[in-house]
Amino acid sequence: MKNFRTVLLLLGFLSCTSHAELSIQITQGVDNPIPISIVPFAWQGSGVLSEDVARIVTSDLEQVGEFRALSPGNMLSLPREESEVFYRDWRTLAQDYLLVGKIDRAPGSQLVQVQYEFFDINREVKLAGEILTGSVTQLRDIAHEISNVVFEIVTGTRGAFTTQILYIVAEENSPGNTTFRLEKSDYDGQRAEVLLESSEPIMSPSWSPNGQDIAYVSFETTLPRIYIQNIATGQRRQITNYPNINSSPVWSPDGSKLAMVLSKDGSPDIYVQDLTTNELIRVTDHPAIDTEPAWTVDGRAISFMSDRTGQPQIYQMELGASSFDVERLTYDCFQCMKGQFLPDGVNLVHVRRETRQSPNYQIAIMNIQTLRVITLTDTSLDESPSVAPNGSMIMYATKYQGRGVLDAVSIDGRVKFRLPSSRGDVREPAWSPFFN
Repeated sequence: MKNFRTVLLLLGFLSCTSHAELSIQITQGVDNPIPISIVPFAWQGSGVLSEDVARIVTSDLEQVGEFRALSPGNMLSLPREESEVFYRDWRTLAQDYLLVGKIDRAPGSQLVQVQYEFFDINREVKLAGEILTGSVTQLRDIAHEISNVVFEIVTGTRGAFTTQILYIVAEENSPGNTTFRLEKSDYDGQRAEVLLESSEPIMSPSWSPNGQDIAYVSFETTLPRIYIQNIATGQRRQITNYPNINSSPVWSPDGSKLAMVLSKDGSPDIYVQDLTTNELIRVTDHPAIDTEPAWTVDGRAISFMSDRTGQPQIYQMELGASSFDVERLTYDCFQCMKGQFLPDGVNLVHVRRETRQSPNYQIAIMNIQTLRVITLTDTSLDESPSVAPNGSMIMYATKYQGRGVLDAVSIDGRVKFRLPSSRGDVREPAWSPFFN
């Protein structure tokens, strides 16, 4: 069955200095990955393409640990389209799925057409097929879009291969002289772009729900202040200038507000600022330290970390509630921090230190209804978890060979990959929302 549609991908990219610091290394996959064959896409134009679409799709699918791709050298044929596919050849190779495609460009045109078709070998049916159109520079975007389609058809979960991440790079030039960069890249660390560079610390990057703006903390005035920056234009504005601490900005689910930590009235507390009216609402009022706000999925409440019982624990409070109406969420750990809900609104991702004697900080998930806890990581200094928009993976900062790196783990703990840095310490990842 023919199911082709033409999609014009005319996405603009901000032209920035590229560092390409991160490159995925798979550290753990599932025991029985799904066998899939991704045939090299036939190029029907002149010259050499800058990107290998089939290789990018292969990397995407293998990096999430669910798939194992057949090497092209072991394929019995290299079909370009449905008429050239012989299912028995692929069953002989014990393959479950097959992806084929071809790329064409009209003479004198900068646009390419990428036609792909995706097949279920055992049922002998075509599951999807499209023609994606864009410039040569958008081949990586087109490849990620194909990966999304394949992943969703096979797993039933929306793919997140076209998403991006924010992170902070701290690079020591000499003792006492460090450069801080706020960077944005594809989810796999490719096409890194510098959004802000400073000799003063940059912290707590956060995406707006529509993916068009970001918020972060910069010390460029020597004091911590919160800024908002537009991704496309680079235009930025300072939105807080309160005395003392201004930190931890987090967008509300509807994008109209920022939760933040301020100490203008004494100890650090959680506040919410309306981005249209600039109205500031105090959420918590306690002499202890309240910090690390995160919105619930419905936007009606905020979870946060507080040491009001002597050790860091995670609490939750509805907006507009009395300061006495605070719900404690974690009890079974010596220290629990950095709480953030999965999209289901029930499972809380957090950093936990199990006992006073344990030196390890690890990423875990707790179901707030059953109180069941699953510890996902086994390294010792894990922090700053950020959840993929499809809820399937968690990216976090950790240490590897004495350097700050980003790791990712699936929510069941079966799949892990690492984005090691080529230089500097990488920290505080923030996974983007879906862009459409």
